[in-house]
Amino acid sequence: MKADELWKRFTKKYPDYKEETYEAWSYGAAEDKLADLTLKGIKTATTSGYALYEAEGEPVPKEGDFSVILDGQDQAVCIIRTTKVYVQPFSEASERHAYKEGEGDRTLAYWRDVHIEFFETFYQEAGIPFNEDALMVYEEFEKVFPDGGTE
Repeated sequence: MKADELWKRFTKKYPDYKEETYEAWSYGAAEDKLADLTLKGIKTATTSGYALYEAEGEPVPKEGDFSVILDGQDQAVCIIRTTKVYVQPFSEASERHAYKEGEGDRTLAYWRDVHIEFFETFYQEAGIPFNEDALMVYEEFEKVFPDGGTE
C-alpha cells in the first residue's frame, strides 16, 4: 500500500486529522526490520544527524509531526506521531534512548556500535566529518495507526 492510501484510511477513522500533513520515509538502514519493529511498537525512537538535515535543506522533525513509515519497497507500514525531539551530541545518547530505539539487545553499547558505523558512512557520503561531538536529532514517537482496531 502507498503512503497516501494508508493516510486516507487513518483520516477516515480519525477525521480530526484530515487537515494535518505528513512525511513518508523509510529508515536509513535495515528498512524492513526497523519498520517492523515500529509497527510492533518496539521501536519508539530514532536518531538522525543534525548536519544531514542542514546539508539537505530539510526541516528538523518537531513534536506533533506525523510520519508514514515505509519499508524497503516504499510500501506504507504504519503511521507515527512525534512526541519529543531534542538535539544533543552523539556522545550524550542515553541508555533510555538506546532502549527505545528497540534494536539489537537494546543496550547503549549496541546502539553506539551500529550508529557510529551508520553515521560515519552517511556523513562521509555527504562530505561532512563525523565524530562523537556531532549534533544528533533524537526523536521519540508513538505508533498511531494501525492501532489494533478495525482499520
